[in-house]
Amino acid sequence: MAHAIKQLLPGEQIVYFGDTAHLPYGDKSEESIRSYSRKITEFLLGHNSKVVVIACNSASASAYESLKLEFGSRVMLLDVIDPVVSYLKDKTYKKIGVIGTKRTITSGTYETKLREACPSGTEIVSLATPLLVPMIEEGFIFDDISNAIIRTYLSDKSLTGIEALILGCTHYPIIKNQISKIFNFGVDVVDSARIVATKLREDLESANLLNTTNGHESDRFYISDYTPYFEKIARMFFEGEIYLKRADIWT
Repeated sequence: MAHAIKQLLPGEQIVYFGDTAHLPYGDKSEESIRSYSRKITEFLLGHNSKVVVIACNSASASAYESLKLEFGSRVMLLDVIDPVVSYLKDKTYKKIGVIGTKRTITSGTYETKLREACPSGTEIVSLATPLLVPMIEEGFIFDDISNAIIRTYLSDKSLTGIEALILGCTHYPIIKNQISKIFNFGVDVVDSARIVATKLREDLESANLLNTTNGHESDRFYISDYTPYFEKIARMFFEGEIYLKRADIWT
């Protein structure tokens, strides 16, 4: 997500906070995710953020509405679910699939919003794919192990006949090509990163808040717990060299 935003909004400074102390969010309770998200939002506001992007599907599903109620008058908030729903509402797909963490899928947020937005009769199916996040974080990508896990999930009968598949986790774009290949590139595999970055740009332009100059401060990347391994993963996501700084906001 940060990489897509940087590509589309090069004049903006990114202040990133990764809650490595509590990852993964996909198996956390809704109450815990709301509590973590609230604290992170306060941290980002302390860094004078003009917009907060909830760059996590589990947090978007569980905490977006509560964050809007508490912080909506102080800062622009953008989740990663609504822009994807908006993207799909004008399509003519008869069957749409969603894969994500257990928390994202059990929340039913994608299904509810898609049924409200898409034409009547559109079939929406959801599938929890909890092994994909640890698989990616352990570096099992583009190999026989990852292909076997991905194929096992995507062979689920519920996904038969889908015309679009939402990648309901911000880790999943890393394996987008593997997923597309399993469907013989005949399914619209929807990556939220570019869609959300486009929506962010539109919102900033509408509010006259878009920075188009290149004289901004350097991007800052904070994490709640440091491990060399996560730094490696972060560089893979951002596709470049970054420096991670630990910020313990929980004590």
